[in-house]
Amino acid sequence: MQPTANAPQAGPHAAADRHTDILRVEGLEVSFDGFKAIQGLNLTLARGELRFLIGPNGAGKTTLLDVICGKVKPSQGRVFFKNQIDLTRHQEHQIAQIGIGRKFQAPSVFAMLTVIDNMVLSMKQPRGIISALRAKTSAEQQERLIERLAMIGLTDKRQAKAGSLSHGEKQWLEIGMLLMQEPDLLLLDEPAAGMTDSETEKTGELLHQISEKQTVIVVEHDMEFVRQFAKTVTVLHEGTVLREGTMQEIQNDDKVAEVYLGRRVERSA
Repeated sequence: MQPTANAPQAGPHAAADRHTDILRVEGLEVSFDGFKAIQGLNLTLARGELRFLIGPNGAGKTTLLDVICGKVKPSQGRVFFKNQIDLTRHQEHQIAQIGIGRKFQAPSVFAMLTVIDNMVLSMKQPRGIISALRAKTSAEQQERLIERLAMIGLTDKRQAKAGSLSHGEKQWLEIGMLLMQEPDLLLLDEPAAGMTDSETEKTGELLHQISEKQTVIVVEHDMEFVRQFAKTVTVLHEGTVLREGTMQEIQNDDKVAEVYLGRRVERSA
């Protein structure tokens, strides 16, 4: 799909200053039939961050991701990407083109195609499905494919049908497909859900590896997973930010314990 004339163009994230903000949410409000799913939410995300969003059901976590990717329009507030792009003024397909990738909880892959074909289809290129599969990939694209397959641990299964993969492998494939689109910011909704312990471990390691070059926001309910792999945690409650900090700080916060974590997280000595 060709970018529309109004869609702003994304620059290469490799040249970006990792110490500047990539996302800034200001005074965000989202209402559904009078119910405020998000109210007065402010959030800043630096380049290269791995940020976990946690909170009870209905706290506004998924709604926030929906606003960032353009699926939901806020009633008030602004969301700035790379300082100058107001995401609230762009459509979902435009936002995908400027460097934001979204992965939902359930993996979505082409089950009858091979792993490598799924990856090729996801490349950032102005081609349709059929032409993308028939066209020859360049040496640079081949190199990227090899690197991404190795990163997601599916090199040995590149010719396997995606439908034959385990649940965890399908999740990794979809993350790999997102990476082939070269996003600057990845939005992941419960990427470790339904995984075995070993798959969960590998997923956490993969997120850290990705955050070395890109920015990642993860919505997660598995507190053990968050405790083990989170760098910075934002706790949402009733549509706004309750607390923010390291997992150690969050675990020892009385307010967080009261409204959300409670007995689910054991405090460190």
